[in-house]
Amino acid sequence: MKKKIALITGGYSGESVISYLSASTIEKNLDPEKWDNYKIDINPAGWNYLSPDGNKFPVDKNDFSITVDGKKINFDAVLVSLHGTPGEDGKLQGYFDTLGLPYSSCDTATSALTFNKRYTVAVAAFAGINVAKSVHLFKDNPLTPAQVLQALKLPVFVKPNNGGSSIGMSKVKKAEDLQAALDKAFKEDDQVLVEEFIKGRELTIGVFKHKGKVITLPITEIIAKNEFFDYEAKYEGASDEITPAQVDETVAQKIRDVAGKAYSIFNCKGIVRIDFIYDTDTDTPFMLEINTVPGQSAASLVPQQVQAMGWSLQQFYTALIEECFYKK
Repeated sequence: MKKKIALITGGYSGESVISYLSASTIEKNLDPEKWDNYKIDINPAGWNYLSPDGNKFPVDKNDFSITVDGKKINFDAVLVSLHGTPGEDGKLQGYFDTLGLPYSSCDTATSALTFNKRYTVAVAAFAGINVAKSVHLFKDNPLTPAQVLQALKLPVFVKPNNGGSSIGMSKVKKAEDLQAALDKAFKEDDQVLVEEFIKGRELTIGVFKHKGKVITLPITEIIAKNEFFDYEAKYEGASDEITPAQVDETVAQKIRDVAGKAYSIFNCKGIVRIDFIYDTDTDTPFMLEINTVPGQSAASLVPQQVQAMGWSLQQFYTALIEECFYKK
């Protein structure tokens, strides 16, 4: 009998736009022979099953079930395609844990930790992984630009500390531009991370687990046409993405090793994407962040990497769902 899979999408943040694109890709590539797929839209207006004929059926939050044409449906597992809160920061994972419902992403603790960029790099640094020097700012206890620049050298990146999709990010080269960049980032989040710029190649790699074994996908190099890999570069084509990246095998192996180490240290599950800057002067990879619900839209990096590995997306999503039920 086919297992019933809830594909969750939507969200409570600006990243919901990407969630719907990701869900659309996944939905097209789920194996109908293996899974009965139900798209569940979770947003501030309500939680609903979106049926193929365009009808909406509310989700019963008591047990995450739906009732369609008088028949109650309980799910066997959840495939997470919800970027931002509450799908990427651990809130829904905690809810699913209380229901005993398996899901395809990292657990509550790992999701919450990695959603906070500063805490992520702090844990990574503690484990011996190279990270950029940074300062963590809070809205109710802000630092002045002068205080930030006492700790860091220009140029710096200013970004909202929580969330993804590069919304609210700036690269600052001059001291007089720092306050405006901080204001922009604080519009998106109550916490802001300011990081020293590391000159090098921007490389990113997907990592997932299949039958208990950690697999690294082919690496992508991102060459942004803008100053950095911002929202426009990420989703509107203002970057060149080369998969697999044209790097020496020694460089690729360093990235794979650090990515695999990070996956284990952070106790990741499902597919994550880990971003790096490779400092070519010192031959050192610096980890930037871990995305625990990486984009799956047609423009996204993980689907490119999966195909470069020689897998179909259908094989890949099947592997992610199967991992929900994998027992050592």
